[in-house]
Amino acid sequence: MNDCIFCKIAAGQLPSGKVYEDDEVLAFHDIHPFARVHVLIIPKMHIATLSDCLPEHQALLGRMLWLAPRLAREHGLDAGFKTLINTGRGGGQEVFHLHVHVFGGGDPVRKS
Repeated sequence: MNDCIFCKIAAGQLPSGKVYEDDEVLAFHDIHPFARVHVLIIPKMHIATLSDCLPEHQALLGRMLWLAPRLAREHGLDAGFKTLINTGRGGGQEVFHLHVHVFGGGDPVRKS
């Protein structure tokens, strides 16, 4: 997808605060965090929404969710964390490239 910001990030065309990458997924810090720790996990393959996933995406989805607790621990969220997948406009999705939010640790630290 030529106009998808997450596809551009996954392709290395735009900078990101990358925290994890493998052949299938990329994780990076959200640029508008709503918690002290706020990481996004995206598939490198463009899938617009969770509703667009097919049976062949099952392992990819499992990989993304398996990664969430690892990233939470690595970012000091030992007491717990939240995950969120917004799906479609009615579900609050703003960027139409599947992504999992992993967040916690209180309010974000705002830079002035």
